[in-house]
Amino acid sequence: MARYTGPTWKKSRRLGVSLSGTGKELERRPYPPGEHGPTQRKKLSEYGLQLREKQKLRFMYGLNERQFVRTFEKAGKMKGVHGENFMILLESRLDNLVYRAGLARTRKGARQLVNHGHITVDGGRVDIPSYTMKPGQVLGVREKSKNMSVIADAREALAFTPEYIDFDGDKLEGSFTRLPERSELPSEITEALIVEWYSR
Repeated sequence: MARYTGPTWKKSRRLGVSLSGTGKELERRPYPPGEHGPTQRKKLSEYGLQLREKQKLRFMYGLNERQFVRTFEKAGKMKGVHGENFMILLESRLDNLVYRAGLARTRKGARQLVNHGHITVDGGRVDIPSYTMKPGQVLGVREKSKNMSVIADAREALAFTPEYIDFDGDKLEGSFTRLPERSELPSEITEALIVEWYSR
């Protein structure tokens, strides 16, 4: 299954969560799309709840199904709680940390910055969005790319930087200091339902 390229605002309203991270999709119309959106009272089955939770997380991080499953399987081989490890692996992706550091306004924008070679890891250019950062590694912006307006706009719009990223806004360089804790990850996700989905 290819990566989703359709209308993200409509998908956000369907799943009931902001996939861009800005929250704008649900401000005006916090209900599912369609003629009967505001009055829909459909109760989901257990299967439906698990599927919706899986789709929420997959679309939030912008992965296709194959990438998503591969990451889930990798998390299962780690010590600790499967669901939490899964979310920590997703959060440790380079494109996500570029977004968290405030270099892009959305994860999709962060992925584009990485793909186009504007981002460095430990001083070397990395153009693979799925690259898994390890604690202690440093991400930054290439010297030629530091004056990009898209980065400046994202820095201005930044509300906060997670505690597991130590970022210098002047140098546009930051360290991934530690793995995030579950309390610092998206609270609207119930990862146990995703583990149940793949354990069927």
